[in-house]
Parts: sequence; C-alpha cells; structure tokens
Amino acid sequence: MKRYILLAAKIAIGLFLLLVLFILAVRWNVFGKIYTEEELIHYKNETASVVLSENEVVLGKYFDKNRTNANFEEFPKHLINALVATEDARFFEHDGVDTRSLLRVLFKSILSGDKRSGGGSTISQQLAKNMFGRSNHGFLSLPVNKTKEIIQAKRIESIFSKENILTLYFNTVAFGENVYGIESAALRYFNKKVSDLNIEESAVLVGILKANTYYNPNKNPDNALMRRNVVLNQMHRYEYINKKTADSLKQLPLKLNYNNLTTKNKAGHFLTYVKKEAIKIIDSINKVDKTSYDIEKDGLVISTTLNEELQTYATEAFASHLSDMQEKIRAQYQRNKYQKRILNTLVETQLKQMKIHPDSAKVKRKQSIFSWKESKTDSISTLDSLKLENTILHAGLLALSPKTGAVKAYVGGIDNQRYAYDQIFSQRQLASTFKPILYATAFESGKHPCYYLDNDSIQLKEYKNWSPKNADNTFGGKYSMQGALLNSKNIPTINLYLETDFEKLDTIWSRLKFSSRLKNVPSLALGTTNASIYEVANAYSVFANSGKATTPYTIVKIETSSGEVLYEHKHKSGKEALSKQSTAYINEILQNAISRGTGQRLRSQYGVTLPLAGKTGTSQDYTDAWFVGYNPNIVVVSRVGCDSPKIHFNSGLGAGSSLAMPLVAKTLKKAESNTKLRKELNAHFSPLTEFERLQLDCEDFKEKTGVEKFFELFKKQETSYKKEQEKAKRKAERKKKGFFKRLFGKD
Repeated sequence: MKRYILLAAKIAIGLFLLLVLFILAVRWNVFGKIYTEEELIHYKNETASVVLSENEVVLGKYFDKNRTNANFEEFPKHLINALVATEDARFFEHDGVDTRSLLRVLFKSILSGDKRSGGGSTISQQLAKNMFGRSNHGFLSLPVNKTKEIIQAKRIESIFSKENILTLYFNTVAFGENVYGIESAALRYFNKKVSDLNIEESAVLVGILKANTYYNPNKNPDNALMRRNVVLNQMHRYEYINKKTADSLKQLPLKLNYNNLTTKNKAGHFLTYVKKEAIKIIDSINKVDKTSYDIEKDGLVISTTLNEELQTYATEAFASHLSDMQEKIRAQYQRNKYQKRILNTLVETQLKQMKIHPDSAKVKRKQSIFSWKESKTDSISTLDSLKLENTILHAGLLALSPKTGAVKAYVGGIDNQRYAYDQIFSQRQLASTFKPILYATAFESGKHPCYYLDNDSIQLKEYKNWSPKNADNTFGGKYSMQGALLNSKNIPTINLYLETDFEKLDTIWSRLKFSSRLKNVPSLALGTTNASIYEVANAYSVFANSGKATTPYTIVKIETSSGEVLYEHKHKSGKEALSKQSTAYINEILQNAISRGTGQRLRSQYGVTLPLAGKTGTSQDYTDAWFVGYNPNIVVVSRVGCDSPKIHFNSGLGAGSSLAMPLVAKTLKKAESNTKLRKELNAHFSPLTEFERLQLDCEDFKEKTGVEKFFELFKKQETSYKKEQEKAKRKAERKKKGFFKRLFGKD
C-alpha cells in the first residue's frame, strides 16, 4: 500500500513538474510569441478608414477589417453592464483570471463532460484572444492557447486599467459580417453611433458575441431575440436592472435599422472613385514624408465634398423614374416584332462570343435578377438572362459646384454592387449637348445671338447626300442663333458649323478639357463625338462660372484618427476658357430653353422653380439621352441608355427631355423642399449688360424676304462641305473688310 502511495506521489510530482515545464515553455515562447508589457502598451488595432460627407454623415469605409475605434466615454453605462453581466460577472474583482470560473470549467467541462458550463474565459482573456488570435498545435492546441491567454491576460491587467481593457475589448471583438468593434456594429445593425444605443440594442450586440453567425440579428432574428432576452435576464440577475424593467424590455420586438454600407450604399461608385483619389494622395504623402499610412488599416478620416441629402434625392430619383422607364422599354421589346429580332440577334452573337451552345443557353438555373423593386433569385435560362440584361437602362448623374469644382452628388450607376462600371466616365455620343460648345465658339469668333442661320434643307454630296433634318421635320425660313440653340434646331446648326473655323472649335474643345479628338465632319455639329458625364459637367461649369474653368474634386481633407491633418484641398482660381460675354449669351439662351424651348417640361411638368439654364441631348435613334441643368451654384448632368446602342427606345420616350431630364428634375424638386439646400442652390445668373441685351433682342425665327426667296430659286439644294466652307470664309472676309456695310449700310 505504502508503495502505491509513493508511486502516486511520484506521478503527481512528475505531472506537476511537467505542468510547470509546460507553462514555462509557453511563457518562454516555445509555442509561439507572447507579447511583453512594452509591446502591449504599443498595441494598435487595424482600423477602417471612414469616409464622411460634407455634413459629416458616414458614407462608407475602407478596410481590411471593418473596425472603427471608440473611446470609453462613448460607451453607455448599460452597454458595459450588459457585457459584464453576460461575459464576466466578476470582471471588476479579478486580476485577469477568474479562478472560480476556471475551476468550474475544469471540473464540469473537462472531467464531467458538461459542455453547457461555459468557457470560463474572462473579458481580459477574450481580449488576449481577440488581439493575437489562436494558433494550431495539434492535440496541445487547447492547453497551449488557454495558457497563453491566461499569461497574456495577466500582463494586460498589470498595465491597463479596467476602463482601458473594456475599451480595447469593445474595439477588437467580432460581430460577424466582417464587422469588428462596437462602433461598426452599432452602425451596421442600428445605423447609429454606439453612444446612442438604448438598453435593448446594447443587449442585442452583446448577445451576438456568443456566436456571431447564429445570433446575427439580420440573418437569424429569432435567435438574436432569444439571446437578447438572455442578456437582459443576466442584467437583472446581477442587479443592473430590476425585474420590471427586464420583463418590459423582453416584450419589445427586435427592431433593426440595418445599414450595410458595403452592399447597399447610395454612394457606392463615389466611394470607389474617392478611394482611388485618396490612395494617390496618401502614396504621395508617404513618398515625401517617408511615412507608411495605409488606407485600409490606419483609421484615417476622409472628408469629402458630397452632400448626403442631395445624393439621397438623386438615388431616389433613379429608383422612381428608371423603374417606370425600365418597364416601358421591356414592354416595347416584347410587343415589337422587328425589335424582338434585333434583341435575339444581339443575344445570339453574345452566346457565340461566350462559347455557350444554344441548347445549354436554354437550361434554367437559379440566378440573381436585377429589379428596382427588390433583388431576387429565380430560375432562368442564360438566354433569357441575357435578354433581360441587354434591355436594362443604365444611367449616371453628377452634380458639382461650378465655382469650386466640388462634387455634390455622384450616382455612377443603378446598382454599385451588381454593375460596378462607373457611368460617370463612360464615353457616349454627346448629341445636342455639344451644340452650346459650337455656338460659344461662334460667339468667340465674333458672331452675335441675332445672327440669322438658314433653315432650308441641304444635301452634302461627299457624305452620301446626307441631308440633316430638324427633330420636328420642319424646314424653311431663318433662325437667329438664339432661336436655333434654344429650340435645338439641326439644320441651322449645320449651317453654323459650315461657317465656323474648325481649328477654333478644336481649341475651345481642348480648353474645356474633353479627352476625345474631334473629327472635322459636318455631323459633328449634331454631337456625333463622344464624351463622359464628368467631362460635360466640367465643360458646362465654364458657362455657369462666367468663362472660368475649374477642376472637379471630391476630397476636402484627410486626417489621422488623432486629428492630425495629412492633406487639405486648396482651391485655385480657374483659368479663362471662354469670354464672359460668350458665356452670358449661352446662359441667357439656355435659360430660355428651359422657359420656352426644349427643356420647358422641367418647369411645366416637374415644377422646378430654381433659376436654371439647361440643354437636352438625344443621340441618333434615341440611343442615349442627356440633360444638363445649371446655374452659378450647381451643374447637374444626367445620361441614360442601354449598354448596346442597338437597344433603345423607338419613340420620343428615349428623348433627353423624357428619359434623362426627369432624373435632374426630380432631384432638384426634392432639393427645393430642403430649406438649407434650396438656399445653397438658388443662384441667379449675372444680369446682362445693356449691350448684351441689345444683342439678344431679336425674333427666334423669321420668314425669308421676297428678294431672298427669289434668289433661292437659283440655289441648288445639293452642295458640298468644302464649297460651303469656302463660301463661309469669303463671307467672313467680306464682313471683315466692311463690304456689306459699304453696300447696304449694315452688316
């Protein structure tokens, strides 16, 4: 018997020595690094950078881990109580390890196999795990990791106060969906700051910590509700709330305000663009200052120019207008046999390019389908899916300040997750939005708004007898430049192009910062060249800003999480791209286009009352629709069209006034109801000088005189571009020499 006792004692001593050696081995970093007190003091979370609107609303984040740090003072008392009651009731009493809980786990979980006894880890131990993770050591993984966490927790407690430990814990803990930290969790599930959480919301978030997928309130609301009530019971058990409060709170339904800025973001394309710009700035700072800031890890604060309210109004306009137009274009391609054939041919070509056999293309499978009402998954064939995709209307809208270039609204597409391509930079045919640039060039060359242009039908023989037509198919008589532009007449515009020096037009095109090269062909007058929404907004800013060019920008300031300013935008006065007089003429004419020309539906149908000038644009066959509305404080550009130019409306529904204008009109109409925004956007154009008023004082249209009609009898309808340009040059030279003045006493 004595021998057995001695053997047992030796085994116990041996096991004890092994345990001591094991603990020492862990402590001496044999099983991986344990951080020293000095290293713990300098511990830094990887933190998401936050993007703010001009009124400091969080638009989104850039992160490796979606974490935003918060300070202890921001934590509501009930949040701390909920955590302590649920996760570590003796948190304020122990020094990092709760011996009672540890022994309970040892005997119940390990020796008796009771899995419901809990983990026994204190908040400090959980913090150690959150900070440094766990490693794999085979069958020794559990004891090694637990021992490391105990040692690490003791060190954490020796250098940090309980308040600091709670702050570190709340900023490191995971809440599922790649969300880290209580501030990010409050924003994700309740769309509010942690400081604004109420008791039941705090209980929901603390409840998630036990299992962040199973108790996710968005994905598993019933589980989350049950777990929230467990947390409330724990708060009552440890006397943080009384029974009456606990019972009443448990009766409340689970109420979320889910806000996933990653998947459902009204400024998604804007955030992508800002990230590219911010990385350029940060890379430059790192290069010059020998620093190593990382936009995804260092918790930078990026303040932008975007007006969150105007952005909201724009996205609401997209949903309201495009959902209606989407149904109409789909209906058109279902009932029109000719267009059905065009769509089918396009899809067949795409299937060949994708190397998908026609039989395989007819097999149905579950796919995500875009819908304005709600995203849905349905069984659909690749064939039908392509038909739907090809008839989707894509659109973009950009609003900016013409005085500074600050971007105020930026909708780069109909769904930033599904359609990542940014429509703001898509190069599409300009159509009639090009015309003001041609007319401005003519004004710069010495013409005035009351200069009359021929509206008779012509044919240009070297362009296959191309005969331009007005949208209303009328011809005859003469239009003043003012009347031709505000009514967007094509024939007079072609005649103006024939009289305009192409090199001068090309120079002004470059001054307005367009990237495409102009081709010297008559159809250019009607906007056959390509440009982007970004470029058009930038160019029309010159009109709004009395001839001075600015450069669009989105980032106002970049700061560190501690408030150190790394970058701040500095506004520079723009160079003169057009004369003040030329832009005054354009602005007056395009204001008239809104009041009595092609843009009058902005007022008559949508009731927008802001002072505005505007221009519609409709490309050939209604492929793309444009609208520009502007005044000295805002320029708004929208464009709508399907991906393929082969798919388009076959009626006036595809015109700029029907398809693109409503996006701007609905946005601005809502902005008018916002007192602050209305005040900001309500800007009148500079009054005309007496000379400018006189130069605009003429009729839009007049019939030709008897003498002019007599000479028309001898005029051939067919002509050539070269001949017309030579005639225009001779006319300009005669005018320069005062020929007409000497002969008739007037120009």
